[in-house]
Amino acid sequence: MPGTTRSLFLAMAVMVLPSASSLSGQGFAPEKAVSRMTVSEGLKVRLVASEPEVRQPILVKVDDRGRLWTIQYLQYPNPAGLERVKVDRWSRTIYDRIPKPPPHGPRGADRVTILEDRDGDGRADHFTDFVDGLNLATGIAFGHGGVYVLQVPYLLFYPDRDHDDQPDGDPRVLLRGFGMQDAQSLANHLTWGPDGWLYGVNGSTTTCRIREIEFQQGVWRYHPRTDRFELFCEGGGNTYGLTFNRHGELFYSTNGGPFVHALQGASYRKSFSKHGPLHNPYAYGFFNIVKRDQVPGGPPTGGTIYQAGMLPNKFRGQFIAGNFLGHGVSSWTVSPLRSTVQASYQGELVRANDSWFGATDLCVGPDGSIYFCDFHDKRTAHPDPDANWDRSNGRIYQLRAASAPPAEAINLFELSGNQLVDLLGSTNQWFADRARVQLASRQDRNVAPRLRALASQADNPDLALEGLWALEAVGALDRQTTLTLLQHPSEHIRRWTIRLACDNGRLPVGVLRELVRLATDDASLLVRRQLAISARRLPASPARQVLFPLLARDLDYDDPRMPLLFWWAIEERADEEPAELVAMIASRESWDSQLLADLRKRLLRRWAAGGTLPFYNAAASVLEQSPARHLPALEEALVTGLRERAQVLDGIGQGGLFEQFSRLEKPDQQEAVQYAKISGPLEDYIRSRWHEDPDSASHIQLALLAELPAAYPSLLELLDADPSPANSQALLQVLVSFARQDAIKVGITFADASRPVGQSNQAI
Repeated sequence: MPGTTRSLFLAMAVMVLPSASSLSGQGFAPEKAVSRMTVSEGLKVRLVASEPEVRQPILVKVDDRGRLWTIQYLQYPNPAGLERVKVDRWSRTIYDRIPKPPPHGPRGADRVTILEDRDGDGRADHFTDFVDGLNLATGIAFGHGGVYVLQVPYLLFYPDRDHDDQPDGDPRVLLRGFGMQDAQSLANHLTWGPDGWLYGVNGSTTTCRIREIEFQQGVWRYHPRTDRFELFCEGGGNTYGLTFNRHGELFYSTNGGPFVHALQGASYRKSFSKHGPLHNPYAYGFFNIVKRDQVPGGPPTGGTIYQAGMLPNKFRGQFIAGNFLGHGVSSWTVSPLRSTVQASYQGELVRANDSWFGATDLCVGPDGSIYFCDFHDKRTAHPDPDANWDRSNGRIYQLRAASAPPAEAINLFELSGNQLVDLLGSTNQWFADRARVQLASRQDRNVAPRLRALASQADNPDLALEGLWALEAVGALDRQTTLTLLQHPSEHIRRWTIRLACDNGRLPVGVLRELVRLATDDASLLVRRQLAISARRLPASPARQVLFPLLARDLDYDDPRMPLLFWWAIEERADEEPAELVAMIASRESWDSQLLADLRKRLLRRWAAGGTLPFYNAAASVLEQSPARHLPALEEALVTGLRERAQVLDGIGQGGLFEQFSRLEKPDQQEAVQYAKISGPLEDYIRSRWHEDPDSASHIQLALLAELPAAYPSLLELLDADPSPANSQALLQVLVSFARQDAIKVGITFADASRPVGQSNQAI
């Protein structure tokens, strides 16, 4: 099912747990299931809906009238109307065709259902299908006069401007190209970001191609007002669910768990042999999952940062997620760790005590309670797409404070713009989030003066941040407000203003000067983090005007993320005006910088791998200006890059089946990578270093990479002359890399057991 990977299912098989058949009385009836649950003190669970009205729910979300919606994932695991052509070992499937969007494509069994509690007893008593016949639907979002529905390979928009719960017509296709190779890792979870973008995640074993952007796992986003699409970050495992905290930091649930702390443009760990390489061959690194103590029962699904007041105060700010294989709902505290965060497991809010229980999603309601849905299946692992599926079960529950009063009726559609602005200060983030979406949907600029006043005030930074986000949502964040907010006392206002100002890559007049000022003297690590991230989105000249003062401060070199963020920002424009970069990293005062030491090595590697004469010249210039103590590390980076010149990215690992879905074709089907022969200053430098120490394995390796004619005969002579044992091993390793047919004799000689003791006996 979505959000759980095949590897997790296999891990489940070897866990020391009793089998479902050995457990007595599992798969309890809906009325009995609640009484069997163990619930955190002070809380209670009540049943909201169950079969037959709701079956196989994978999502819960509350609309602007306080009503619960769900997706009944009844078509899983095979799309209707398509035939499998090939299936690989990870169940990635090639189908005979791409289906047309609904209602013109094959009619599936999935449905988007509205649940209402009309008599106020807490139990849904009225069910309306907003749309049915869907074919693997995995996400919904409300706004802009309708409902967004994610049904691979499409992002659809169903207009419903009269709010009668019936689409006004056929859906509009906003995006196409989401991968559909594996129903357990489809794109999912549409969620509005505070900046007015619609965010979603993609699982591990599907490949998307959207507007010439190809990716597998990660976070993507779509902007309705401008029709822009972006890959927000890459990697992270098989993902299901995303959420934002009160400062707009993004977290997405993953089987590596409990979540990935997502930064714009970042690359995260994934199973590279299975899922393929990072799409930037010069990333030279990636972020691991957050530091955490444990993820019991995993994988966490549909997680949310709780930002409401009904549950006890200790839960506010915690990451609360379904515990799919653990059959419950769990929580983690989230605390700062320099430029990122760390997670600490806090235990279970709900333990189902039922092995059929599988929490797939949860959400917070307008009263502050938590809704969570239960796929409810006797089989936790789903390895066989042709098995007989039990699609008759499914439940939705509400977790609330034991003493909480009944929820009040709401209808945000009836509120004026000023009333929506009032909601931005709600203690329940749900109201602020929905108010922003309503304002964005209406494009109500009449409230802009109030929003500017909110954003500019300093007494309540959280409310000021809401004002800033709402200004952006209604398209009223102008140049003067941007300049004002870049001087705001709140670091979160400053960093978000930086991000919004740089998002489209074009800075308003005067803003660059303010960004340079912040780069030069702002004391906030989070502001420096955002400057590094946003500089990557700018053209080379303004980007370097921001980055160079940041790097000159030599801060954050020991931070878990900042060095890579700086590198990615520099690398984005590493091929433009390399002389400017040389002046920055090879200046006299730069050699004592701990931050630049790492960046300098990456840049030399990048230029060497680029394989052009301007890059070679830039690398030579850095080496020629380097103090002697830095040369060994820099030359090692140079060797690495030169050896990478002819490399190409492999496709995703699938035993030869899925090359057509990977970014690159098979290496043996590609044209050879062309690169320039080393000449000019870099050739002179390499020859000089070799002549200084002709017995050095590292120097002769450089000479071989530079194709100096005398280098190879010299290597054979050195080996034949029986150098020291230590050096002979290093020379043999060089020979292995550059060996020709005539090296066999040398290899046999060194493998000869009769050689005197003390001389190398290693075969090549």
